[in-house]
This record gives sequence, C-alpha cells and structure tokens, in this order.
Amino acid sequence: MLYTPAMTTPTLGLQRELYRLFEGAITQGRTDQSEWTPLVDIRESDRELNFTVEIAGADANDVDVTTENGVLTIRGERSEEWKDEGRFHLVERGYGSFSRRFQLPEGVETDKIQADVENGLLQVRIPKSAMPQPRKIQVKAVAHSKNGGQLASGRAEVRPDTPAIAGKARATK
Repeated sequence: MLYTPAMTTPTLGLQRELYRLFEGAITQGRTDQSEWTPLVDIRESDRELNFTVEIAGADANDVDVTTENGVLTIRGERSEEWKDEGRFHLVERGYGSFSRRFQLPEGVETDKIQADVENGLLQVRIPKSAMPQPRKIQVKAVAHSKNGGQLASGRAEVRPDTPAIAGKARATK
C-alpha cells in the first residue's frame, strides 16, 4: 500500500523554525490560511484496514472522506482559534486545509467504508473482501495416436470416418 507520510517531529520543528525566520518575507500581503498535515496511523487486521487520523480541533462536518479508482482521500479544514487577548509566544498547532491520499490495496470493499470522529481522532475502517482461495485442478493425461485418433488402453481407436478405415468397412459389408 502506498501512502505519503507526514514529516517526523525533528524535521517538522526545523521547518517551523525556518518558516518563522522567513515568515515576514514570505507572507507579506498574504491573508490565506496555510495547509497542515495531520498525522495518520494505518493498522491492518485479517478483517479490515483502519486509518486513525489526528484532527483535534476540526469539526466532523469539515472533513470529507472519499474513494475513487482505488485511492482513499481525506480532506478537511481546521479553523484558527485566535483571540485578541494577549500575545502568543509559540504557535505549533497547524490550521487551515489539509489533504491526505492513500493507494488502497486490492481486495477491500470501498462501498462499505465507515468513518467517525471521537476525541479528535478520525477513524476510517475499510473491510477486506473475501479473497478467492487457491484451488487444485485435476490434470488428466490423454494419449493420441499417429493418425490423430485417441488411444484407449494403448490400442488405436478405430473411427469409421477415417478414409482408409471407411473404405475397408464398406468392403466387408
């Protein structure tokens, strides 16, 4: 299964520091919200795939889960909670829109996907379909004679439609 992992914590911290240093030069005149990437755990059992997505602060109505051509897409938005009281010394939580895409493996039932949000976690459950079991095929041996007829018990089978045999059959009548 293919997926795009989120950045690890040390890398994410470095990115935030670089962003903070260059924030004035990059964001001058911009008022749009930035994107963020929620963390995802993917667990597989014998019966299903389970995606757990951290979306604390996002409302369930602001999250969309779709599948198309074997790709699971989770999109949403988490709004900023800024208040004019006081000033911030550190802002680490991400806000804005997000999108995660995952290539699903063969043998899942996309029409039976279930998704729910509880305690800031989006749970997406995708049941696996019953995979066809291997089956042993009986192989039979068939022998052929030189003139194209089948051999039965090691003897040539006599067919009246063969020209040489058909002529002999008429002569004996």
